[in-house]
Amino acid sequence: RENINDDLVFEIELIKQVEINVDYILQLVQAARQARGNGEDLEIRATITRAVSSSPTLRSKKDLIEAFVDSVSPDGDIGTHWTTFIDERRTAELDRIIEDENLNPDETRKFVRTALRDGAIQRTGTAVTGILPPTSRFSAGVSHSAKKQNVLDKLAAFVDRFVNLG
Repeated sequence: RENINDDLVFEIELIKQVEINVDYILQLVQAARQARGNGEDLEIRATITRAVSSSPTLRSKKDLIEAFVDSVSPDGDIGTHWTTFIDERRTAELDRIIEDENLNPDETRKFVRTALRDGAIQRTGTAVTGILPPTSRFSAGVSHSAKKQNVLDKLAAFVDRFVNLG
């Protein structure tokens, strides 16, 4: 028998070095646009899909990236188009969460802005309480802790989806 620990460590380090990020995806989109102009090159689309699928950090963002690739126009700056696209999607999805959960809009936006900056949501403290709708502690139908956990789970998924995207 041969010890393969060193080989495994080398392979893991190699994989970490080849981490796919959003900038790489945007370069692929730019290359596709320069090559074809109309976005009809299925090979580039397949390359982008494989690259996103192979990246653990981009898997939760796959549908966003694919929607962007489908929406890119033949002219204009890719970086500007990406920023606008992400801003619109982020706003729409956060507004949907605020509406569905009846959250305080201003406090929720502030809370999420901080979470996106920090890379994760803060699950403790008074900021969480400030975004939740008022509930009676004595109400038999609605559990304050269950509502809080549900909101935190939705916001955590949201932050994971949009963190480091621009």
